[in-house]
Amino acid sequence: MSEWITWSPCSISCGMGMRSRERYVKQFPEDGSVCTLPTEETEKCTVNEECSPSSCLMTEWGEWDECSATCGMGMKKRHRMIKMSPADGSTCKAEMSQAEKCMMPECHTIPCLLSPWSEWSDCSVTCGKGMRTRQRMLKSLAELGDCNEELEQVEKCMLPECPLIGPASRKTNQALKSLLPSLTSSKISVISSIDCELTEWSQWSECNKSCGKGHMIRTRMIQMEPQFGGAPCPETVQRKKCRIRKCFRNQSIQKLRWREARESRRSEQLREETDGEQFPGCRMRPWTAWSECTKLCGGGIQERYMTVKKRFKSSQFTSCKDKKEIRACSVHPC
Repeated sequence: MSEWITWSPCSISCGMGMRSRERYVKQFPEDGSVCTLPTEETEKCTVNEECSPSSCLMTEWGEWDECSATCGMGMKKRHRMIKMSPADGSTCKAEMSQAEKCMMPECHTIPCLLSPWSEWSDCSVTCGKGMRTRQRMLKSLAELGDCNEELEQVEKCMLPECPLIGPASRKTNQALKSLLPSLTSSKISVISSIDCELTEWSQWSECNKSCGKGHMIRTRMIQMEPQFGGAPCPETVQRKKCRIRKCFRNQSIQKLRWREARESRRSEQLREETDGEQFPGCRMRPWTAWSECTKLCGGGIQERYMTVKKRFKSSQFTSCKDKKEIRACSVHPC
């Protein structure tokens, strides 16, 4: 049990009244039984003031309001009314409301739910000192208060020292710093700047609209970040307009559904045909499922593959090879 809180004020302003105090259960019995210890005590109290003609007659105190806090320390109030004004016509000086502290169970904050840490990223440089990061995501907010847990961590990383070109290539960087003032450019030259390097553009994605004006995108990925003052990376996402067919506004819903169902059957039939013998001289396995997107936002790519199931010996075609498709994903900005 908790400690008893202080006694409440006496219930009357003169003569004899009642007062109370409370405590709460901090831990219930481990066997699941009910706690029988009292949580409230009352006792008589006497106010050292004789009831006079100027005293007013009050109603009994009302029930205590709910505690202002759901956990920890709070306040609660109760009220009463004037039942009869003083006989001498004076103003009633008795208190109309009382407030006292109330104790609720201890506050326990529920932590926010976080995903596991991702793998550490590659070092930001290809040689020398750099930085690497890892992230985790917020699954749900804490029930009480904000989530103050860190979502990204950064640490230093060290790769082999950057190579040097020229007669001084065997010396360390620190030694070179002390020697540079006395060396001419003909004796030593540090590795030149490295420009940004990117992959080839992926194939254009499907149009994002089934009718009317839309757009499709293609992406490419950064293979090498610029270093030593090299050229920065150009855009990694491109968009262009596309239009499959006009949108028919005046057709009934039933006709539109019929048209969509017919197109769906045609595409399914075509898919079945391409999943079989797509290329002369060989039979292909169906396309694999799309891989996970390489990025959560900012433009990534997905891949899928079609492999050769059977090559015919009599075939003279050379186009019977495994196939690969790439499409853009997570193109929304971070």
